[in-house]
Amino acid sequence: MTLRANFLLLVLSLGMLTLGCGESGAGDTTAQTAYVQPTGPRTIVTTDGEIDDVDSFIRMLLYANEFRLEGLVYSSSMWHYKGDGKGTPFTSKMAMTREIYGERTELRWPGTTWMDTLLLAYARVYPNLRLHSPSYPHPDSLKAMVRVGNIDFEGSMARDTEGSDWIKAKLLDEDPEPIYLQVWGGTNTIARALKSIEEEYGGTAGWEAVYSKVCAKAILYAILDQDATYREYIAPNWPDLKVFYNANQFWCFAYPWKRAVPEPWHPYLEGGFMREHLIQGHGPLLAQYYSYGDGQQQAGDPEHLHGVALDSFNLGRLGQSWGPFEPYDFISEGDSPAYLHLVDVGLGNLEHPQYGGWGGRLVPSDSLPNRWEDGEGARDFNPFTDTLDATFPQTRWVPAIQEDFAARADWCVKPFAEANHAPLVGLAHPETLEVLPGEALTLKAVAEDPDGDTLEYQWWQYAEVDSYPGVLNLEYAAREELQLLVPENMESGQELHLVVAVTDAAEHPMTRYRRVILRAR
Repeated sequence: MTLRANFLLLVLSLGMLTLGCGESGAGDTTAQTAYVQPTGPRTIVTTDGEIDDVDSFIRMLLYANEFRLEGLVYSSSMWHYKGDGKGTPFTSKMAMTREIYGERTELRWPGTTWMDTLLLAYARVYPNLRLHSPSYPHPDSLKAMVRVGNIDFEGSMARDTEGSDWIKAKLLDEDPEPIYLQVWGGTNTIARALKSIEEEYGGTAGWEAVYSKVCAKAILYAILDQDATYREYIAPNWPDLKVFYNANQFWCFAYPWKRAVPEPWHPYLEGGFMREHLIQGHGPLLAQYYSYGDGQQQAGDPEHLHGVALDSFNLGRLGQSWGPFEPYDFISEGDSPAYLHLVDVGLGNLEHPQYGGWGGRLVPSDSLPNRWEDGEGARDFNPFTDTLDATFPQTRWVPAIQEDFAARADWCVKPFAEANHAPLVGLAHPETLEVLPGEALTLKAVAEDPDGDTLEYQWWQYAEVDSYPGVLNLEYAAREELQLLVPENMESGQELHLVVAVTDAAEHPMTRYRRVILRAR
């Protein structure tokens, strides 16, 4: 019997509700022959091909067993567009790029073959990835979902494209499950899909039902506004569409990460870690990951000079250095929070984005219904600066996320027995407990590691998410069990969020979590 089967029996015997495993088949040390469909959420990626999109894409492929990828769509943005091939001039509607670039006929367009190149590399490591999880999608299935969307100019949405038609079909299919539309560039191809639906059904007897169906399924996860199509078309015409908007928290995974990430955690993103544990010696897919001074140059983007070696000739030619960065340092993955939000690590953030998770923490907008944002109301206390920080709800997970990435990099080249896999974590009681002020409680995590590694436990209060305004003094929090007294001043309906992090003792430790919500009666 596998470790997973043993653990399931343990779960049933303890009456636990759910498992935050996130690693399909990790307990089976034999090669799997049958593909296992991922059980995570449906998602479509739209991307403008910026170099940080390429790096986000590479990492995403290593997490492709955690969600149901259903579309990979080229789109445009304020930073990247192809042009119409006729020399038509274009001026950005976005203030920043309008000032920087003025009128252009095209802009830094990386082409529509880079996904194919990366999927060929994925195909080469796919057999080894399946030793660690049978839920990795076949390379052919990923190749079959690549589509070219609206790419002529920033905000292009005047006509249907293969990409917009693909998104339209997914929004109208009979699968009622939500579908997360990841916006790594502009929203224009998604806007075109929605516009096509409106043109086909608007004014008909079935429009209300179609509108409700689409709004019930579609969830946009946008990293900034990179064209004007959301504000000009989507927001006014589809006000009931759910939108997750990340404008602050993603910076710890973007170009200025040295300013957003606390200095003690910089090593997780610096060249020593990136080169040894991710880029080199981990197969052909990660070898194409962009980093500083790696010698790589993206086709079509003359501004991608990050890989150029900084010898005396190039310092004079470029007129600038890399600033504070060193060879093989992390450049950017600004769009990765869009899919990290979908990875079930046990925090319950998918259904409740305000709870916080690996994709950050988003709270309901004060002015716009059906929109979650990461502004002032979503700040977390940063212990390194002793302030409430708009970036820290994402930054706080950087060490765990980077170690998890490195562990998965090993999956590309190592057999199961030589790599690390995430612990399986559950609770010996329900996730939500109705409690009385002054009540004595014992909370208990139950976990097992597929590799037999020693496990470390750490309980902590996610005070920024609580509706209870106080802070608990948690004693003996580094154990499976946490004993505490419910605060005497906790009022009826208030909630306390307690999180247990369970980490295995490995070269690249992996962490999974469980959240317990105490709700006062």
